[in-house]
Amino acid sequence: MRKSRLDYSKQEKLIEYFVSGTTAACASILLGINKNSGAYYFHRLREITAIEADESYFGGKRLFWGL
Repeated sequence: MRKSRLDYSKQEKLIEYFVSGTTAACASILLGINKNSGAYYFHRLREITAIEADESYFGGKRLFWGL
């Protein structure tokens, strides 16, 4: 995730815990991070997956910015 203060390895582990169905509080304890950070990260992952699912199901527009 962009602009995250968590290092990449912790981000990967949070994604693994998210996919496996672990709660944000439990994942935070296992990784040794603040529970609010874990909850925020899980919230952002839920938003991202909801947007992706919505676009893939309803055929949302893709914007190309000339990259």
